[in-house]
Amino acid sequence: MDKPYIVYILECRDGTYYTGTTNDLERRLIEHQRGKGAKYTRGRTPVRLVYQEVCGTKGQALSREYRIKKMSRLHKKRLIAEGGPDAGTEKF
Repeated sequence: MDKPYIVYILECRDGTYYTGTTNDLERRLIEHQRGKGAKYTRGRTPVRLVYQEVCGTKGQALSREYRIKKMSRLHKKRLIAEGGPDAGTEKF
């Protein structure tokens, strides 16, 4: 069975947020920490996982990622604070 897609938010060393999508969160977080993830996070490590949300399909995850990226910083902070069942604050 295919892994579900996850939308996640990272807090970068400089306090900014990065939002992404993956079906292997552990692998993706390691990539970000090693500077092999997104171009945006390369110079902003270490990063910290502050939010994750499980989506059913890749399309749903990409749609949710787009909506989160359009949110203001304040709305992202609220989303992170509200958390929900999948919220995480792990450091990798």
